[in-house]
Amino acid sequence: MSTWALTVDEQEKTLATQVGTLNLSANGPVINQTIHQNVNKNADGEQDELTPAEASLLTKIFRSKLIKSSYDVEVQRKDPTSPLYSVKTFEELRLRSELLRGVYGMGFNLPSKIQETALPTLLADPPQNMIAQSQSGTGKTAAFVLAMLSRVNPDQHFPQVLCLSPTYELALQTGNVAKQMAQYCPDINIIYAVRGEEVKRGDKLSEQIVIGTPGKVLDWALKFKFFDLKQIRVFVLDEADVMINTQGHQDQSIRIHKQLPDTCQMMLFSATYDAAVMNFAEGIIKNPVIIRLRREEEILENIKQYYVRCNNMDEKYSALSNIYGAIPIGQAMIFCHTRKTASWLSTKMCKDGHAVALLSGDLTVDQRISILDRFRKGTEKVLITTNVLARGIDVEQVTIVVNFDDTVDAKGKPDFETYLHRIGRTGRFGKPGIAINMVEGDRSMAFLNQISEHFGCPILQVNAEDMEELERIAQD
Repeated sequence: MSTWALTVDEQEKTLATQVGTLNLSANGPVINQTIHQNVNKNADGEQDELTPAEASLLTKIFRSKLIKSSYDVEVQRKDPTSPLYSVKTFEELRLRSELLRGVYGMGFNLPSKIQETALPTLLADPPQNMIAQSQSGTGKTAAFVLAMLSRVNPDQHFPQVLCLSPTYELALQTGNVAKQMAQYCPDINIIYAVRGEEVKRGDKLSEQIVIGTPGKVLDWALKFKFFDLKQIRVFVLDEADVMINTQGHQDQSIRIHKQLPDTCQMMLFSATYDAAVMNFAEGIIKNPVIIRLRREEEILENIKQYYVRCNNMDEKYSALSNIYGAIPIGQAMIFCHTRKTASWLSTKMCKDGHAVALLSGDLTVDQRISILDRFRKGTEKVLITTNVLARGIDVEQVTIVVNFDDTVDAKGKPDFETYLHRIGRTGRFGKPGIAINMVEGDRSMAFLNQISEHFGCPILQVNAEDMEELERIAQD
């Protein structure tokens, strides 16, 4: 049986917490907002880290097809008279024929839930602002890219649409979607405002769409004046929660936002919004239509959740071995709190003959992509990771998720959002899935009880020594 394990760098990383206070004038009253950027560090100094932007990049790289989502959304209107429709086909959107050909050429046959809900509003006249939340893999990028392309006047040769992404790689991913969708629109041109891309001093951009990172866009627009922000008709903030919660990106995005005209259509898209980020977003976007997941949709009913009581690491491993032996597993993801634990577990499983992949935050993006690609193809059946993959990676064959350690935040409190993202790696596309939590001690049990109460979902105890019970779980 083939095995795959990468040595984990045990060097500690210097981690910090940054707190910033901003005053923002957004064509309206000045608001004060304190944004916290937390980089987690546990007592061992070895908690793994991967920025949400990097995690989002990995999500998009591995999403090779439009995912049909069963999630429902709720729409909150600031203006009660604002019309909001829903469509079931792309033809109902009355797109230009060239764009419709591009959509079908990408293999999109029917709109996803977020697309059928958001696009009629995004394409309506007069343009409406939007703050939209939808799970990873539900077609957010395609939704705002289609809206961007629909607003372009190909006969006018200056930037009309601006899309900000938190990283170089994400900007390229968005641009790739845009180019595919605009493949039958030869008069629509895209330029990347990212590192490595240069424009001659004194030149003016003729491309209608600019996709880039905040720092580069600021330089091009304000320092070198390659284009005029006052001419932008559509502004998109992709991965809005990352952009707002990252101090540098937030400051730069605000400076760009303040230069945009009052008539500019604003679109903020993200998979998650906590209360602080949502309040901030609503403060800078005038009269937005807000599309969010219903709270009851955040926990997937097709995922059965269990816990196993253990006294130490060895008992956890013994329980894991029994689970792996009794429950038929397509592929499994195991989440650890630290790189040290992940490395220890990987070594143990490899010695027992399991095909294991180990992914941690000290790897390069290329290494992560390579490992994930092998896992997705089934070369390794088990992926051991830290929170680097808690968000958004979709592997359809994952049938079981194991939380080997407690799901806690930097302050040692239950991390509800991360728990939701972790168990959401199974049960993809409406298929049944199993999530098992290893509980070590009363404190760990208290954490799990808080998670169960928070989401209003049962987490049942299972005896990992009772093979018949484990087999019944598999059958159910």
